[in-house]
Amino acid sequence: MTAATKILHRNLLVYRRTFRGSLFSSFVTPLLYLTAMGVGLGKLVTVDVSSLPAGDYLHFLGPGILAASCMQSAVFESTFPIMGKIMWRRNYEAMLATPLEVRDILGGELLWIGFRMVLISSVFLVVLTLFRIPTSPLAVLAVPAAAMTGTAFSAAIISFAATQRNDAGFAWMFRFVINPLFLFSGTFFPLSRLPDWIEWVAASTPLYHGVALVRGVVLNDAQTLAGWPWHIAYLLAFTAIFAFIAHRLLSRRLAK
Repeated sequence: MTAATKILHRNLLVYRRTFRGSLFSSFVTPLLYLTAMGVGLGKLVTVDVSSLPAGDYLHFLGPGILAASCMQSAVFESTFPIMGKIMWRRNYEAMLATPLEVRDILGGELLWIGFRMVLISSVFLVVLTLFRIPTSPLAVLAVPAAAMTGTAFSAAIISFAATQRNDAGFAWMFRFVINPLFLFSGTFFPLSRLPDWIEWVAASTPLYHGVALVRGVVLNDAQTLAGWPWHIAYLLAFTAIFAFIAHRLLSRRLAK
């Protein structure tokens, strides 16, 4: 067992006490989203999704919500739990008293959050299947695509959490970063509906690439899938850059 997987194992032992409730919420949340917004609101809005295989709003919305939900879950896992381990419960301080190093802690946390994203996206995909949204076996690739999206955000948010002295910064982050990303990254409507300059800004965000990747494999949309190497490269580069930054900031913070 490598050092990073020991952190993963520790988190799994803790999760064993609460996994039933989290799996239930992972099932209910997409069910409510798709019923209320895809089936209900979807009958009242007009979005040009004629290019998609199914051609209705429910099929457009479902994959986008899958990717966006992984983003939100990864952000939650990377804010208060990480700050708690740094400041309040001082778990990391105890871990560093062993042969573990900061890179092991960071690697273990990213593995753990990636594992959580795999679980969440798998349950979400089951719900999408109940709504008959996936159009080909390629839909199973939505699980690693969504997990990759969540892990990318996790690396960035851990970097931010390592700099915070209290939780006030998280409220600002959710309000001015996460919520706008949730709304304006192609989750609820095509970016072509935005002004050109805003469209370019939105298309440069990690959630946009995650949404495009997940939507492409779930709907087997050739036009969306054409950019899959770029989407994957962007998410991997984003994760690597912010993992490096997170390591530097965590090392500086935990050395005090």
